[in-house]
Amino acid sequence: MKLLFLGDIVGRAARDAIVAEMPALRRQLGLDFVIVNGENAAGGFGITAQICNDLFDAGVDAITLGNHAWDQREALVHIEREPRLIRPVNFPKGTPGRGASLLEGANGERVLVINAMGRVFMDPLDDPFTTVEREIDACPLGEVADAIVVDFHGEATSEKMAMGHFCDGRASLVVGTHSHVPTADAQILDGGTAYQTDAGMCGDYNSVIGMEKDEPVNRFLTKMQSGRFTPALGPATLCGVYVETDPRSGLARRVEPVRIGGRLKSTLPSPSGA
Repeated sequence: MKLLFLGDIVGRAARDAIVAEMPALRRQLGLDFVIVNGENAAGGFGITAQICNDLFDAGVDAITLGNHAWDQREALVHIEREPRLIRPVNFPKGTPGRGASLLEGANGERVLVINAMGRVFMDPLDDPFTTVEREIDACPLGEVADAIVVDFHGEATSEKMAMGHFCDGRASLVVGTHSHVPTADAQILDGGTAYQTDAGMCGDYNSVIGMEKDEPVNRFLTKMQSGRFTPALGPATLCGVYVETDPRSGLARRVEPVRIGGRLKSTLPSPSGA
């Protein structure tokens, strides 16, 4: 299988870029399944039903979330009827929606998408390691699922790396989100799981992690709030990771970083693997 994961979508500039680029990306790379993190898609805070529909119509197969999951109240209702919208699996019992979803790829492949949130410098949630393991054990790679992707939404690099090694040999891809800066460590771990500490964001990098610069800088200088955070509206860079999996085991046999457009240097996998 050929999988594409794109990091946190920050605001309209990123949404427009994904809608514009996705059809060509699917054709060019022969993608079987596309996942995006959409927790910052609505003005930097949460996601709406309309944004979900726009992304699905463009060719996205699944949307994961994070700590901004409920910033738009309508998401609480929409997630109950949309299995392709996935919130962190270790949210408290009784939280609307689902933290893992078994979805179908372009050619009928079964893809288990798991979203989990870290606890280091984040909200005090249930243990993400045991909750992710529970979902993997219920839908094993190579037996029930043809691919398993874990979006680990966290602040601490160490916690993300630990999750990668914890899932090694049991997932196709473990990728971090939340920090909005792509890391240079895309790799295949010893057990065959593709890993990248953070996918980066889809957004304008002439910013402070996707937001217009003035207000964040002012808050660091004065410790006072003078306005709202608003997404930067310059040309967006789409950032993420591309993975090819073995058709029998579901483990990774190729992983490549993806950066398209905007200010960052572009890198796109060759379809042939050359």
